[in-house]
Amino acid sequence: MDYKETLLMPKTKFPMRGNLPNKEPLRQELWEENNIYEKSQQRTEGRPSFILHDGPPYANGDLHIGHALNKILKDFITRYKSMSGYHAPYVPGWDTHGLPVETALTKKKKINRKKLSIAEFRQMCADYAMGQLDRQRSQFKALGVRGDWDNPYITLTKDYEAAQIRVFGEMAKKGYIYKGLKPVYWSPSSESALAEAEIEYHDKRSPSIYVAFQVTDGKDLLSGNEKFIIWTTTPWTIPANLAISVHPDLEYAVVRVNDEKFVIAHDMLEMVSNELEWENPEVVQTFKGQEADKIVTRHPFYDRDSLVILGDHVTTEAGTGCVHTAPGHGEDDFFVSKKYGIDVLCPVDEKGYFTDEAPGFEGMFYDQANKEITQKLDEVGALLKLSFITHSYPHDWRTKKPTIFRATSQWFASIKDFRQNILDEIKEINWYPSWGETRLHNMVRDREDWCISRQRTWGVPIPVFYGEDRTPIITDETIEHVSALFKEHGSNVWFEWEAKELLPEGFTSEHSPNGTFTKETDIMDVWFDSGSSHEAVLVGREDHRRPADVYLEGSDQYRGWFNSSISTAVAVTGKAPYKNIISHGFVLDGQGRKMSKSLGNVMDPAKVQKQLGVDILRLWVSSVDYQADVRISQEILKQISEAYRKIRNTIRFMLANLSDFDPAKDAVAEEDMEEVDRYMLHRLQGLLASVRESYDKFEYSPIYHQIHNFCAADLSSFYLDFAKDVLYIEAKDQHRRRSIQTGYYEILTTLVKLLTPIIPHTADEIWEYIPGTKEESVQLTDIPEPREIKGFDMLNDKWDHFMQVRDDVLKALEEARNEKVIGKSLEAKITIVPKDEQTKEVLQSIPNLHQLFIVSEATITETAEGTKDYQYVSITVEAHPGEKCERCWTASETVGEDQDHPTLCSRCADVVKKHYTA
Repeated sequence: MDYKETLLMPKTKFPMRGNLPNKEPLRQELWEENNIYEKSQQRTEGRPSFILHDGPPYANGDLHIGHALNKILKDFITRYKSMSGYHAPYVPGWDTHGLPVETALTKKKKINRKKLSIAEFRQMCADYAMGQLDRQRSQFKALGVRGDWDNPYITLTKDYEAAQIRVFGEMAKKGYIYKGLKPVYWSPSSESALAEAEIEYHDKRSPSIYVAFQVTDGKDLLSGNEKFIIWTTTPWTIPANLAISVHPDLEYAVVRVNDEKFVIAHDMLEMVSNELEWENPEVVQTFKGQEADKIVTRHPFYDRDSLVILGDHVTTEAGTGCVHTAPGHGEDDFFVSKKYGIDVLCPVDEKGYFTDEAPGFEGMFYDQANKEITQKLDEVGALLKLSFITHSYPHDWRTKKPTIFRATSQWFASIKDFRQNILDEIKEINWYPSWGETRLHNMVRDREDWCISRQRTWGVPIPVFYGEDRTPIITDETIEHVSALFKEHGSNVWFEWEAKELLPEGFTSEHSPNGTFTKETDIMDVWFDSGSSHEAVLVGREDHRRPADVYLEGSDQYRGWFNSSISTAVAVTGKAPYKNIISHGFVLDGQGRKMSKSLGNVMDPAKVQKQLGVDILRLWVSSVDYQADVRISQEILKQISEAYRKIRNTIRFMLANLSDFDPAKDAVAEEDMEEVDRYMLHRLQGLLASVRESYDKFEYSPIYHQIHNFCAADLSSFYLDFAKDVLYIEAKDQHRRRSIQTGYYEILTTLVKLLTPIIPHTADEIWEYIPGTKEESVQLTDIPEPREIKGFDMLNDKWDHFMQVRDDVLKALEEARNEKVIGKSLEAKITIVPKDEQTKEVLQSIPNLHQLFIVSEATITETAEGTKDYQYVSITVEAHPGEKCERCWTASETVGEDQDHPTLCSRCADVVKKHYTA
């Protein structure tokens, strides 16, 4: 008789290899055909809602690995919430306006804007953005991200633009919107104003100059032959100098150097002396800054005064304590000059070239003029020193080119008017990580005004009309009318129609007695676009609500979307638009370096999908501490792939051992299960509780490690290993066998549900092979709540102690194997001497100990010769004297006792006779 035929060996068609790159696209097609997202939403209808509001990525270019990290994290959240008692719709969004689209058309597509009307060019921008959106949408879906992809929110749609106009109008109604002349970040490369959120800092090499200003009227303080020294790294702003600022409370010194006298802050004497190589400088006079108020100096090369004024912004951290003040090129300069009635001078145009207000330098680009202006200062004897420094300098985040401060007439949102409200709301939000609260608080605390106008074409127009006297007109009536027009026609009508056609019929204003109106030509900052999404989406969609439960974006969004969203929401509603803020770090290479094409270390998510599969990428996302910067490399992904294989093979083993199990008929009642099986279910509940807690706290790396460890330690190294001797050997319906299968079934279904938010493709594949499942997808099920295992409340300590004793036994077997006493553990007979009463009671109360230790015989005794000491027991390991059973491979002295089956042990002979002999 071939005894192999009598063994109940594992059987499954579930493949060992995932073949993810080929299978995942097919499974995604199946999800789409079967409307799995829609069915998930229908299934959870009526539950409490959980709203994760998607921060809109920019619709330009292919996805990078940072996009993948962001969207996969969001998918973890919404998938988990929909399986744990919530209704969790996910609506993706796109940011579609702004300079990159304009640039793509003019530079990459070679479109000549001058040959097109504004409306025609804007339509081309819209078409381009939608094409990019479609491309990105397919790439996001390929990541396994589940959502309402057919109905995303898009900032260029009519409904969205109409809602944005309403937000602007409400802020204007409350007095938060105004137009004013003020220095703002200006990008000559974009020819537009920028908000702080559009600034990034890079190193720049700049000239560093010390310049002397001759006193012409020292009042009663100075004699008139002194010179104030200023320091600047922007020589190009010297033509715009109108004043020198000193701090009212600082002490200043008149320093004699050779035959000249210079004025600097007394605290800066040593530093300035070193810089200017002064030998034996002599302080001949000191005075408080406030005493120097309105002293007059002369501009170094223009025939005009430069007034000494008082400013609290002056420090002694660098420079001379005397600050070059050009009100057209600096925010502090602007405000301090305004107090003295000094008008703004801004001799640089929108492209960064000098105008005729800077005689001698007309037509020069500001940066190139640095050299000419420095030479001019040297010619007139005002230049004391020229050197060069490399320092952190603001750049346009789109063009990557330096910005300048330039005074222009712009539209502003006055953040300071409701800043305290924002700060109060920040305290009410939950922050992940916690330092996010401090980061946003500090950013808001220091904000004054938000420049919201841009001198571009592709964006939402600022809905302001002007009367004949150039007074801006913003009323409830005009806002509501323009919003309605945009909702019906889109914002292109602003550029296609005349002002009169855009106004309500019969509209009149005291500012235009003749009925003549014009309209604003600037567009809104794109951060105002995306920052209005709480109105356009959270309020605008029936399946959403404000506030959202979660905003999750990269840590750069504290200055971006997190900031603009809370600013507009608090301005309009008094409340934050979100309850929880989660931020993630940036993705670096394996060495911790920023990814760049020049380094050749860019990791393309599409290539990872094709090489390894998206579930490997998703498992990587779950493995990292995403709230800090994270690393990815081929080596890291190789380690993730190994972990994936371990999980997959563990599950495959359980599936294979359930091939003859029908949970409806074969499951053993929990209270009737063997103790060890109930112990494993108890361990499962601990895993379940811990994993659910991590999901609830938006922490995924603990989930990855806990599930991986459970598969490797609890299952593979223990439960799955010893159970083979029962599952393969015993009769099909034997109670212990069905008890183990019942344990396997619950562990398997629970593990698959816990893994579904992270590796949904694999989870759905597993679900198809689990016997007795009714749902078409595991995504349409709930993750179970942890529960008390029946009759186990008194047994946990016992089995935990057994597992500690087992560690001693495994050490003893390993040592015996190294000493060539035994080969495989089934060759062993062990004798165990408990060291304490608890250990004795535990071991004596557990039947079939030899199976749990995977040896052929285990004896518990009071004393034994030749034992080795371990923590809880003393043990002897010896080769078992019996023969090896042909069927179960255990050594037994009963082999040969049965005449019909002389090569079998008594257990196997009994099973064969009862179930396999005709």
